[in-house]
Amino acid sequence: MKRVEANDPVAMCQMGRRRYSEGDYDGAFEYFSKAAALGDIFAHNNLSVMYQKGEGVEKDDKKAVHHLEQAAIGGHPDARHNLGCLEGANGRDDRAVKHLIIAANLGHDESLENLKLIYREGRVSKEDFASALRGHQAAIDAAKSPQREAAEKWRRKMAARV
Repeated sequence: MKRVEANDPVAMCQMGRRRYSEGDYDGAFEYFSKAAALGDIFAHNNLSVMYQKGEGVEKDDKKAVHHLEQAAIGGHPDARHNLGCLEGANGRDDRAVKHLIIAANLGHDESLENLKLIYREGRVSKEDFASALRGHQAAIDAAKSPQREAAEKWRRKMAARV
């Protein structure tokens, strides 16, 4: 709570997630809004979901897209992917592909899978797809570390116990 009182956007976003998981959408909205105002991209992404679903707020697609764009601009891979899906659903394939390539370059697996499908349909060039593959692999390689591998090993061990 001290970090929240100190206006730490990460702590505020975590508190918002806690409130959201408890079904306290008003409280979640308050914390996400404060964190987003301080530039937290995860808070922006969460606000986008709340506006899109109408949870704790009146459903508002414009505000949902605004927060999604803010999260994507800040580097949130899921937000970038979701913008790509939104653009594709609205028939703007060129913009959709650009968003999906950016998300794939951030290591977003689902974006790479979507690009694979779009490539098979002939709606993305071989060069762009190859570039996205290289960018995705580079992002995955950059995230590798002995600590992450040990944590993953521990997670699998714990999951096997259940």
